[in-house]
Amino acid sequence: MKILFIGDIVGAPGRKAIAKLLSGLKDEYRIDFVIANAENASGGSGITSKVSEELFGFGVDVITSGDHIWKKSEIFELINNEERILRPLNFPSGAPGRGAAVFKSKKGIKVGVINVNGRVFMDALECPFKATLKAAEELIKETKIIIVDIHAEATSEKVALGWYLDGKVSALCGTHTHIQTADEKILPKGTAYITDAGMTGPYDSVIGRRVEDVLTRFLSAIPIKFNVAEENIQLHGVLIEVDENTGKACSILRIQKKLLDE
Repeated sequence: MKILFIGDIVGAPGRKAIAKLLSGLKDEYRIDFVIANAENASGGSGITSKVSEELFGFGVDVITSGDHIWKKSEIFELINNEERILRPLNFPSGAPGRGAAVFKSKKGIKVGVINVNGRVFMDALECPFKATLKAAEELIKETKIIIVDIHAEATSEKVALGWYLDGKVSALCGTHTHIQTADEKILPKGTAYITDAGMTGPYDSVIGRRVEDVLTRFLSAIPIKFNVAEENIQLHGVLIEVDENTGKACSILRIQKKLLDE
């Protein structure tokens, strides 16, 4: 089956990219299932009920997140009611929502999805290695197709987790840094890997924010609001083909699609 993993959706421009480009991509590549990191989809930080429903309506099947998942107050109720939204599974026990689950494609094929945060240069959570392996061992009881979103800052941590899970999951896709890396590959035991799937949003920016705002902060060290940029909207992600019988990845292809009618 073919699974599209979409890199971090940023604000209204990112949602516009999904609205305008996703349907065409699904037809072009005959995509069966869509996973999108959308923790920055509402105003550039967090996610709301309205925005999540909008993204589901555009064709996203599962929303993953990261360290900004709690930015909107309504998420605490939303994430308990909407099973298609995942939060990082390595938050301490008792956190709302869940970090791993099995979903079904339109054709009825089961897909396991795991969402986990890294710890290097980020808030200290439970071990992402042990937590992800434990979740994968549970999900494989229902399906061999398992996709992991590792939301992390350090490339070393993402690369290490990829090797740790090689052969135990179908694919591991990095998010959080908003810059697509060119290291997509199939690891020796059959796991597709990329350090960062990229960003879906405005590319004439500093990882989604207005250039002038970020430069002011760097040059003056004065706190300033980082507004979402608007120009050069693109959708970035990876297309992963997985053998339904073995759960091993057959291929991984980087996707970069520009919105031409901005």
